[in-house]
Amino acid sequence: MEHERHYATGKSKNAIARVWLRPGSGACLVNDRSLDSYFGRQTSRMVIMQPFELTQTAGRFDIIVNVRGGGLSGQAGAIKHGISKALLNVDPVYRSVLKSAGFLTRDSRVKERKKYGKRGARASFQFSKR
Repeated sequence: MEHERHYATGKSKNAIARVWLRPGSGACLVNDRSLDSYFGRQTSRMVIMQPFELTQTAGRFDIIVNVRGGGLSGQAGAIKHGISKALLNVDPVYRSVLKSAGFLTRDSRVKERKKYGKRGARASFQFSKR
C-alpha cells in the first residue's frame, strides 16, 4: 500500500495526458515542471484541481503528468479528465459525483479536415460572378 500508484489516460481535443496519482502532499509535476511554471493562466490551474475539490481529496495525492498535443487549454482539460479517471481507480464511490459534473466525458472536439476545392475545412475561395 506504500507505493500505490493510480494511472489513467485523459484526452481532450487533440491533447493526451498520462496521469499518475500517488499518496502524498499535493505536489504536481507536468512534463517535469511545476504546475505554476507550466500553466501561466490561473484558470488552467483551477481546471486541473477541480476533480480534487469535488471529491474532497485536495492535498492527498501527488500528481505526475506527461502531456502532449493540443494547446494549453486542451492540455488542462486532458489532465482534468485523466485525474478524474485515476480517482475512480482510487475509489469507485467518486463516480457519481464526477460523472454528474461531466468530468468523465472526453472533449471530442478536434480540428476538421480541409476539403478539396476549398480554402480550409469550410471556407471557400472568393466567388466572382464576373
